[in-house]
Amino acid sequence: MTRFSPREAGSAVSAFADAALDRMVAPGYSRLGYALRARRWGDEDPVDQALTGAVVAVTGTNSGIGKAASAQLAGFGAEVVMLVRDVEKGAAARADILRANPGARIRIERCDISDLDDVRSTGRRLGETLPKLDALVHNAGVLPDVRRQSAQGHEITMATHVLGPILLTEELLPALARSARPRVVFVCSGGMYTQSLHVEDLEYRSGTYRGATAYARSKRMQVALLPALAARWAEANVTVAAMHPGWVETPGVAASLPGFHRVAGAVLRSPDQGADTITWLAATAHDLPNARFWHDRKTRPEHYLPRTRNSAAEVDVLRQFVERALQG
Repeated sequence: MTRFSPREAGSAVSAFADAALDRMVAPGYSRLGYALRARRWGDEDPVDQALTGAVVAVTGTNSGIGKAASAQLAGFGAEVVMLVRDVEKGAAARADILRANPGARIRIERCDISDLDDVRSTGRRLGETLPKLDALVHNAGVLPDVRRQSAQGHEITMATHVLGPILLTEELLPALARSARPRVVFVCSGGMYTQSLHVEDLEYRSGTYRGATAYARSKRMQVALLPALAARWAEANVTVAAMHPGWVETPGVAASLPGFHRVAGAVLRSPDQGADTITWLAATAHDLPNARFWHDRKTRPEHYLPRTRNSAAEVDVLRQFVERALQG
């Protein structure tokens, strides 16, 4: 009979409990799941000022998770570039962070991540002015109530969550390559577990349009593309990751999902809790496996439902679509 040491037995029990939290969804995605897992992390990683000398860019930082991540990253010593569509709101968010941390190094840059022309110009401007880029966090998000299109005519969640972030990374690859360990983080959503790749209708032109469904579909696309993106950006030595923050109390959730907010409001995570894994992925000294999906500082399965699984051929259809869209 196999015998386990007390430490091994404790680790096995902990791993089982962690997996159970994840599969039960509500306990794992709530503030309860965060609290239970955080008890095991300790304060050793990331170390204090782990990002001293680093430059990190974060999209969608006016409020919520993006603002919290910017504050945390600055707290670890990074120079943070807050990429925002509304400069006035971005300046207010920056002022809030500086009041709590007067020594924080933060700059504001305007960029509409859904507008590919704007992304190109922003990426080129930053590429010329940044000495390097150690991490790029794709947090900007949109959950529309009706189907809308970007400046280039793409469905807005596809443009905001997939096309814009990939193009911005491509424009900033030279700056990322100047970092010793560049990392790119896509802020995803647990909602992607409900969706497969709809390669026959990637821009959601058919059927009854639902913003929450479009959002989840585009988040599935982010995760499905991770291996292809890791290969595409290998020459710059980029480690690419996607993560989901759990259920978080943000202005976007309250405005876009009022019913969910009413029901789950009491157990929603704070923006700081939601941003924790973003900051950890950027700041940890550990080597990270490439092209993985994370939640609460641990890699997670990409599928729980058989119906959401995608084939290599389907991912390749999506990859080719993205390449054509970015060329156009």
